[in-house]
Amino acid sequence: MRLATWNVNSIRARVDRVADWLERADVDVLAMQETKCSDEQFPTMPFLAAGYEVVHCGFNQWNGVAIASRVGIEDVAVGFDNQPTWSDKPEMEAAAEARALGATCNGVRVWSLYVPNGRFVGSPHYVYKLQWLAALRDTAQSWLTEDPSAQLALVGDWNIAPTDEDVWSVEAYEGSTHVTEPERAAFNAILDAQFTDVVRPFTPGPAVYTYWDYTQLRFPKNRGMRIDFILGSPALAQRVTHAEIVREERKGKAPSDHAPVLVELS
Repeated sequence: MRLATWNVNSIRARVDRVADWLERADVDVLAMQETKCSDEQFPTMPFLAAGYEVVHCGFNQWNGVAIASRVGIEDVAVGFDNQPTWSDKPEMEAAAEARALGATCNGVRVWSLYVPNGRFVGSPHYVYKLQWLAALRDTAQSWLTEDPSAQLALVGDWNIAPTDEDVWSVEAYEGSTHVTEPERAAFNAILDAQFTDVVRPFTPGPAVYTYWDYTQLRFPKNRGMRIDFILGSPALAQRVTHAEIVREERKGKAPSDHAPVLVELS
């Protein structure tokens, strides 16, 4: 089974590219983030034509997560237990954003996750990000407590570079989100809950990234960040036989600013 995650940065702008890569890369399950559309706007037909079922959670032009699978989709869940809510406007009631979507695909419980950005250190959105990660940690830990043999994959855009090696320049990000100690501690807390970064053993650093900003020639200069991850439960981690960051998909016409991350399971 080949499982991948990709922040597509607008699925309507890149659906043909995504569908083409699915077939070329022989992917069984793809988790997508930042689809930037509502459920009604999601371009389902190219996936169906390629033999994939699709589930999507999106409310407007922001956020949005999806899972495409050619090996079945069961027990779909929108959001996880105790997922924090958010509102940008005092007059609007806070609600859970379209940032988490779970489904069971061929026995693997896949969660497509788009962790809040945090905006700037100390902002309400930064606090929300830390709360969101803490709630995810608690919920994921409860899944493993309930079933230690569960095959769980927490995948997506985590908006965190866990170590200094995961950014092209520590100095360039000093004082910014993605690299602060509270964010890194929140990421490591999920690892401490028995989840493993199953990609890193196959993609050792330094200078190995999953995201490059569109500006300032960041991609040609390889000035990126490693912020997209596949975290596996113990039962899933032991099945991983190969993993890669598909850097080539960051090239070409109208790419996403993220590259797909792919693992093979025995």
